[in-house]
Amino acid sequence: MSSPTFPQLSAGLPRRRVFAIAGALLTASALAACGDDDDEAPSTSASGGAEASAIRLGYFPNITHAPALVGVNKGLFTAALGSTKLDPKTFNAGPAAIEALVSGAIDATYIGPNPAINSWAQSKGQSLKIIAGSTSGGAGLVVKPTINGPADLKGKKIATPQLGNTQDVALRAWLKSNNLSSDAQGGGDVSILPQDNATALQAFQQGAIDGAWIPEPFLSRYQLEAGGKLLVNEKDLWTDTSGQFVTTHLIVSQEFLKKYPGTVTKLIQGHLKALDFIKSSDADAQKAANAQIEALSGKPLKDAVLASAFKNLTFTADPIAASLYTSAKHAEDVGLLKTVDLKGIYDLNALNQLLTAAGQPTVSDAAA
Repeated sequence: MSSPTFPQLSAGLPRRRVFAIAGALLTASALAACGDDDDEAPSTSASGGAEASAIRLGYFPNITHAPALVGVNKGLFTAALGSTKLDPKTFNAGPAAIEALVSGAIDATYIGPNPAINSWAQSKGQSLKIIAGSTSGGAGLVVKPTINGPADLKGKKIATPQLGNTQDVALRAWLKSNNLSSDAQGGGDVSILPQDNATALQAFQQGAIDGAWIPEPFLSRYQLEAGGKLLVNEKDLWTDTSGQFVTTHLIVSQEFLKKYPGTVTKLIQGHLKALDFIKSSDADAQKAANAQIEALSGKPLKDAVLASAFKNLTFTADPIAASLYTSAKHAEDVGLLKTVDLKGIYDLNALNQLLTAAGQPTVSDAAA
């Protein structure tokens, strides 16, 4: 498979505080926290896979995590897990969720591609496995109506969610492909100003910035609430994957996967039930996702924003592996990621067994 015209880039600069990973394994104390009490032997499922007494699942109060929102709200994980208790944990950013995973504070989490790649690189392939896809699409560049193309961006200020995050890298590489420079200090032809999405939206409304490369639901909010114009829909750049690229996937601690494969399989079953619910009951799924966002954040999305965001996102068990590999390669090319071998980052065995049993096509972990 040839590279897309320009793919989403999925990488990041190392955080100031590098995760401490002792050798290739998590610490013994983290292992003890990964599911059952020290004096309680794990149970065994009918398929022979050991099961934990509980699983701590991370996710974000964000519409790109809709399968998690729906799965928790509708009790789909709880039903699939049976006697295993679901202990959901919410996070506002990928680095915090990854830190919780590698420290043993959670066992699995929905997360974007960038933190998964970084953790894999920092742990030398020992921290996690990607076990299912979740969400594709829903990102792009929204600008003032007077901006009509790349040339109009020279001298302008553009926001991204975080220095080196998925959208930040995507913007920088897209600018480079259009012969526009940028640097980590906000200099160059286009000044990139990383800031959280809510702050950036206010800055855009006040005229302090000229646009932003952001994910849903902010991609819709910029247009519906702030008069922004969509200059680049990122899916249009992924010509070789039919407009699909990984936005969110489901990962699990390698230690938890080794210790409790039965529980991981049941977690994936719950995930597939959530995906099926979204596919078969879109309106109800939107309501469930928004109700969970309101319960977690205290404020639901506006109906128009919710509908627009759902329309721009694809919810799928396919991790769209080709996009992850290509993204990492291009992140290396723009100097935001050291060379990393992603071989082995996926473990799709349980997912594919479940898909086969349901009469659905299996998915691939291939780079091309």
